[in-house]
Amino acid sequence: MLKYLLLLLVIWVVWWAWHAPRRPGSRPRAQKPPQKEGEEKMLACARCGVYLPASEALPGPQGQYFCSPQHRDA
Repeated sequence: MLKYLLLLLVIWVVWWAWHAPRRPGSRPRAQKPPQKEGEEKMLACARCGVYLPASEALPGPQGQYFCSPQHRDA
């Protein structure tokens, strides 16, 4: 009986350590890497799904982005 209680205690401690709230000032678990200088955001064409740099994307009427005028007008 004692070994089951000990096992349950170990499982609870592991679970608590994994899900415990982070202390202020600690780094979050998943962070986006900082965008490097010279890198540009990539956007997907709303029609065909091709990724292209944001500077080359054509905005559409509903906030979508397109890779060519033909896809935007279709």
